[in-house]
Amino acid sequence: MCSMIQYQWLDRVTAPGGMRAAGIRAGVKTVGPDIAVLFSDRESSSAAVFTQSQFCAPPVSVSRKHAAGGALRAIVANSGCANCCTGEQGIADAVEMAVLTAEALGIPPDRVLVASTGIIGHPLPMDILRAGIPSAVRVLHADGFGDASEAILTTDTHPKAASILLYLDGHPVTITGMVKGSGMVGPRMATVFAFFATDAGIEAAALQDIFARVIDCSINRVTVDGDTSTNDTACILASGAAGIPRIKAGDPAALIFEEGLTLLAQRLARSLARDGEGANHLLTVRVRGARSESDADAIAMTIANSPLVKTAIFGRDPNWGRIAMAAGRAGVEFDQAKVDIRLNGFDMAIDGGRVEFDEKAVQDTLSQDEITIEVDLKQGSAEAVAWTCDFSYDYVKINAEYHT
Repeated sequence: MCSMIQYQWLDRVTAPGGMRAAGIRAGVKTVGPDIAVLFSDRESSSAAVFTQSQFCAPPVSVSRKHAAGGALRAIVANSGCANCCTGEQGIADAVEMAVLTAEALGIPPDRVLVASTGIIGHPLPMDILRAGIPSAVRVLHADGFGDASEAILTTDTHPKAASILLYLDGHPVTITGMVKGSGMVGPRMATVFAFFATDAGIEAAALQDIFARVIDCSINRVTVDGDTSTNDTACILASGAAGIPRIKAGDPAALIFEEGLTLLAQRLARSLARDGEGANHLLTVRVRGARSESDADAIAMTIANSPLVKTAIFGRDPNWGRIAMAAGRAGVEFDQAKVDIRLNGFDMAIDGGRVEFDEKAVQDTLSQDEITIEVDLKQGSAEAVAWTCDFSYDYVKINAEYHT
């Protein structure tokens, strides 16, 4: 993509025109807000992508059907219970969540996307949701996006949301996004939870194509532990309230909108990796010089998911051999005698062999919040990036005690 768009980051999470949101505590979780609703006050277009897990949760099955028409107007999400592995009752409960939301908003149930996150294998506490969803709808507000971003959290340490302002043919357009995910994060053409809203007007088919590409180069670049969730869901609602001509595929405005949405999604993707369970460092893995993008992606993700690489970063150990090991087991053919490896800008290996480096200086840089690993295969021109975090003692503790 080019970088010719006019944009600015907004200082606060801002509702796009025609959009309202809410986040409330209903009691699904033991503490904190746990029901979120996003709503377009007018007919809107939409796009969505979902987990590719074969163990997908009932809310995913229901929402796939609702999203197919590209005309969603609302998102309802709960945290604290995933409604996964719950059989026919889980399907009925997901459908009821949509119906409860639709009745409170005065829209058809198939215009509602349903999402649930939390512990797998437990039924939804429907009595709580029957009271909580209408309560959330009653407090929908243009200033409610921040509250909604808190209500979707599970083991996240803080909400992750942002807004960007674009100019399309001189007209301002707002895009706001929120994400959640801290563990069980390793998406493949899916996401964790990623909800976006915009006041641009876009044809549904064009929006779906744009959204799929954007998610693939942002949220799908994130891994914490390589485990793709059963409930991963991403959605964007486009209200059209900005008053600009409806964007179609191939329009110059479509390219600008896609670049702006990409900037926002990549910013949120990095925040997901930075807030991985027990994380101390945001780790960026860049692979260059591959024969194909799929080769570069395979190596980047293998390095990013390597427990040995991630624990070395946690321990401030400049053990570049672990990076070489991970690259070598990625299932990609390359000439190891050409490979360069850099850690935080320091050359670790050139043409496949060790070079002398100041170990103390490299180790000192590993105290920084952000760490960069670069691998240059020098086999071609393709490249890829992955964002992840280190593995700390706290990761084991959080996941060992998650259910209990």
